[in-house]
Amino acid sequence: MLKQWTLGAVALLATAGTLAFVSAQEPAATQDASEAAPPAAAAATAQPIQFPHDTHAGTYQIDCQYCHFSAERSVDAGIPPVSTCMGCHTMINGSQNPEEVAKIREYAANGESIPWVRIHKVADHVHFPHMRHINAGLDCQQCHGEIQTIGVLEEPEPAWGKGKMGWCVSCHVELDVARDCTVCHY
Repeated sequence: MLKQWTLGAVALLATAGTLAFVSAQEPAATQDASEAAPPAAAAATAQPIQFPHDTHAGTYQIDCQYCHFSAERSVDAGIPPVSTCMGCHTMINGSQNPEEVAKIREYAANGESIPWVRIHKVADHVHFPHMRHINAGLDCQQCHGEIQTIGVLEEPEPAWGKGKMGWCVSCHVELDVARDCTVCHY
């Protein structure tokens, strides 16, 4: 008799837990699209520095990993500290955008980090280990688009697939690499 009560209690708790989880998820699922992502214009003004990728990665051919220093050894690519920017901009005034370089120098003088706004983000339940992709020989452009031709990055490039699972899976199929769920969902 005790065994039946115990099984019944466990089943009841599992059902209640599932219902609580599902009802907690519904507001996010029904969220208005305008609330979910800011328009491109809002994203552009949200960045504290209007960083021209085309100048740095294009004209001066600075490797992506100079600024995104941890891409080859970490899950995250890394956001450059202000000291990385100041490595060059101590001497270089930035002839095209001196006001933006002045902002960098101000952050450095105040000992503050630049509060960059993240552009590329996958869902919270997904893990995108940059190091696996870099160490497999993929170029940044395969996921992020021709970043060296883009001025100020305001939103993810269409090449990125908007972080959708199907886009990632199709690449894994094309390259004949692991497609097990635990590759990205752990």
